[in-house]
Amino acid sequence: MTGQHPDPTPLIEQAYHILDEANKRKLTLRLVGALAFHIHCPVFNYIQRESQRYFTDVDFMAYVEQQGAIEKLFAQLGYLEDPRIKTVPGLKRSIFFTRDHAWHSDVFYDVLDFSHEINFRGRLEIDYPTISLVDLLLEKMQIVQINEKDIIDTLMLLREHDVGNHDNETINADYLARTCKSDWGLWKTVTTNLGKVDRLADQYSVLTADDRATIRERLYRALQRIEDEPPTLRWQLRSRIGERLKWYRDVDEVM
Repeated sequence: MTGQHPDPTPLIEQAYHILDEANKRKLTLRLVGALAFHIHCPVFNYIQRESQRYFTDVDFMAYVEQQGAIEKLFAQLGYLEDPRIKTVPGLKRSIFFTRDHAWHSDVFYDVLDFSHEINFRGRLEIDYPTISLVDLLLEKMQIVQINEKDIIDTLMLLREHDVGNHDNETINADYLARTCKSDWGLWKTVTTNLGKVDRLADQYSVLTADDRATIRERLYRALQRIEDEPPTLRWQLRSRIGERLKWYRDVDEVM
């Protein structure tokens, strides 16, 4: 059983060690999950700490054609691979444990496939050491059963980073809008969750009035940009069915 780590420093050090070794081998790894948010929000990552947002693992995105080399990398670094993951048909994922099972590392290949599929083909080069900021946002907003940890991470991300039309330390609302307006189900989940973030912001005393105002202004601009994006034909056809047909997948935990 992996434990919770209120101090992320040991995990951050291990994450950079893994990334450094991957770079030496010309492997493309990018951080995802809570630790990625922490690293990419250096000014406001105290929001996680003061909200008792603990860290349990070090997770990555990678490309599936490098899976064998990545498995070899983790083995050489002393990790143990969970063999159960190989028994799940079609699952693009590896799980590695430290030898004492104190914590684990998930590596997802090409896609995050939970409530919706988020495709990372050709996108891992946008940023470093994490996935891009808009992809971090999508990572959380695509979860239908969104929980408090996801809300905390999203509030922090929106407080630290502005919304704009590029990826340079900015949440790329153009990409967010195009992605949502090509998939009605994803649009439904993302816009619903952005609304939840708005409503729940008042519950966190760690946020000042200025913090909430900044977060909400960025939220509204992101939502407006999504609204302004012309929908694809696929989106329009699916929108006619609406909620009469389930628009997301239930997420079954492997662990």
